[in-house]
Amino acid sequence: MIRLLNEDLAGEYQAIIAYTVYSQVLKGAAYTDIARELELHAAEELGHAIKIAKQIDYLGGMPGVHPKPVKTSNVPVEMLSADLENERLTIERYRVRIRQAEAMGEFALSEVIRGIIVQEQDHEIDLSAALGISVPPIGRPPATKTARRR
Repeated sequence: MIRLLNEDLAGEYQAIIAYTVYSQVLKGAAYTDIARELELHAAEELGHAIKIAKQIDYLGGMPGVHPKPVKTSNVPVEMLSADLENERLTIERYRVRIRQAEAMGEFALSEVIRGIIVQEQDHEIDLSAALGISVPPIGRPPATKTARRR
């Protein structure tokens, strides 16, 4: 579980970096609102990282210090799409992690992760709205509408 949580922690670090950078480089009136929202997402992802690190420590491990690679682009839709894909993958991982934690009898860990998923799903909704696409039902691929500016 410690190894898996450290992978999750690396994903949270990735999100902090991506949201921090994207929130500052998105330009134009069409992206003003989403840029401000991404700043908030960065702060929430830091909170997630701290919660995951605390759980790793509780389980007797050492929290990792390396982020997953961050995708960069000069194209706003590509930035937002990368964030959306990362959020979707994170939600999937955390759903699995909840089941694993409960199987181990680590119910507090599963509750911590449930709280994180609530915010991750809010991020998914915000990014989907910014891209003009629907949030897919669980287990189904996203709608294939053409992404449009907000």
